[in-house]
Amino acid sequence: MVTIRLPDGSQREFPGPVTVAEVAQSIGSGLAKAALGGRVGEGEAARLVDTSHRIDADTSLAIVTDKDPAGLELIRHSTAHLLAYAVKELFPDAQVTIGPVIENGFYYDFAYKRPFTPEDLAAIEARMAELAKKDEKVERRVLPRDEAVAHFRALGEHYKAEIIAGIPAGEDVSLYREGSFEDLCRGPHVPSTGRLKHFKLMKVAGAYWRGDHRNEMLQRIYGTAWASKDELQKYLTMLEEAEKRDHRRLGRELDLFHVDEHAPGVVFWHPKGWTIWQEVEQTMRRVYRDNGYLEVKGPQLLDSTLWQKTGHWDKYRENMFTTESEKRDYALKPMNCPGHILIFKQGIKSYRDLPLRYGEFGQCHRNEPSGGLHGIMRVRGFTQDDGHIFCTEDMILDECVAYTRLLQQVYADFGFTDIVYKVATRPAARIGSDASWDKAEHALMESLRLSGVDFEIAPGDGAFYGPKIEYTLKDAIGRPWQCGTMQVDFFMAERLGAEYVAEDSSRRHPVMLHRAIVGSLERFIGILLEQHAGALPAWLAPEQASVLNITEAQDDYAREVAKTLQKQGVRVRLDLRNEKINYKIREHSMQKVPYILVVGDKEKANGAVSVRARGNVDLGMMPLAAFAERLAGDIARKA
Repeated sequence: MVTIRLPDGSQREFPGPVTVAEVAQSIGSGLAKAALGGRVGEGEAARLVDTSHRIDADTSLAIVTDKDPAGLELIRHSTAHLLAYAVKELFPDAQVTIGPVIENGFYYDFAYKRPFTPEDLAAIEARMAELAKKDEKVERRVLPRDEAVAHFRALGEHYKAEIIAGIPAGEDVSLYREGSFEDLCRGPHVPSTGRLKHFKLMKVAGAYWRGDHRNEMLQRIYGTAWASKDELQKYLTMLEEAEKRDHRRLGRELDLFHVDEHAPGVVFWHPKGWTIWQEVEQTMRRVYRDNGYLEVKGPQLLDSTLWQKTGHWDKYRENMFTTESEKRDYALKPMNCPGHILIFKQGIKSYRDLPLRYGEFGQCHRNEPSGGLHGIMRVRGFTQDDGHIFCTEDMILDECVAYTRLLQQVYADFGFTDIVYKVATRPAARIGSDASWDKAEHALMESLRLSGVDFEIAPGDGAFYGPKIEYTLKDAIGRPWQCGTMQVDFFMAERLGAEYVAEDSSRRHPVMLHRAIVGSLERFIGILLEQHAGALPAWLAPEQASVLNITEAQDDYAREVAKTLQKQGVRVRLDLRNEKINYKIREHSMQKVPYILVVGDKEKANGAVSVRARGNVDLGMMPLAAFAERLAGDIARKA
């Protein structure tokens, strides 16, 4: 007798071994038809299996459908195999390699004698649809490793044979077949190809075999797959909108910044872009000042022995830029924490000085792989709004609650109100005692409960020195951006010998809270550009108003208008070019300036301006003072 426990707490008994599909059928034909797989077991021991999986002992089982996130993963994994099946049908000489699930989709790498064209991609997608309509059963079988190697070599699939040959001798491997195509895979998969209906091939890119640049270049076909037609269309629409908002394109069109091969991964800021930078930095500087932070500045180069003491040298050395001088090794700092500890150590600190909050716009460098660089979103040189709070253990909870409240206000000022909260807990490789980790994790979770927000747990995703809260923004088109963080660290200050005098006159090590609100300023500005599609609110816009004359007769008045606004702190661009007014209006509109002020003879005579708000909204003629008041209100409200 086999007893199956279901998620609703009920149980079903079967006289002998039973498949997931049979359990689903016993519950109802509708569920049996919808079943994509099953989740056997509970908690961390639970595993995803095929519907054909046989259960021969008492266990828990959840039937997985396309309503379950795991069901979507099954769909995407199986669609990657469908892609490989279609490629082999159309291009028999192509060799298959690997095809994993990735965020929002999948890819598969192929070795083929010529590059795949857009026409090839369309033909492959059409063939996938044909194969899906056949609704061929997906079947699993197991072979000994050496037999599987021989099998794929006989098929001419040398890459696949090489993968299997890397598996320890004597082990069995699983293969999945659909129609005439068979592939190496641990599984699980959907029951049949007919479950794969809503997919789209996106692009082809190059990829080195096994990710090693010394190996041959393969062709990687990317695709996306969803549980419904509506979800697929929604995703494709989001991608179209994301392309319009791409910060790299906006950076060129609005003349904000550029990146250059002479300094890969480092940003060249143009005057307009640097104006945005300064607005963000000065905003955060006011946040520091108004919330008890003392701004500091640490050096760029630090001796390698410091990084060895903190543990960064062992963990991150390959991502650090190093140099040598007078037989001493140095590294460009990848983060600011050790420098702040050295500042804390200067002079005797008392418990009365705590909490002591340091903030720094610290420039950091990390040797990111060139293939991972992405505009100003992922760079090698960046500046963080970095802060560290030195406090006692009793102060952690209050500091974390206050920080979350502060972060929420800052994000709202920048136009973000949808925040996802996640607590990343202890990783396998870590320093310190479990008791200290227990305290740190509890404090972070309790602070979010007291803040009245829901949060997720990310097991094992904490830093090696402490757990953290990750604050993730959702932008105007629903994309997540992880920006803010709060980390509780019981260990780094102790490693570098930082102490304070406690109330009982003993020497104790402070707890160190690592925190950032916007994170990398470069990346955050990129997010802002994409959030607003380049049309930044007036308080952030590099040019808040443009003054345009109609003819030369208004030149002096236009200069007077611009000068008056500049004296009031408005960022103004004056355009006196001898061009038609409609041409100038269109050009400034393309630059996404919040307000365009047109002055002709009528405006000059009345001491007024004709105002066009962004989006071609004609606000008519108004006194200059009235416009200045309107703009000041926009800026004050951060509207």
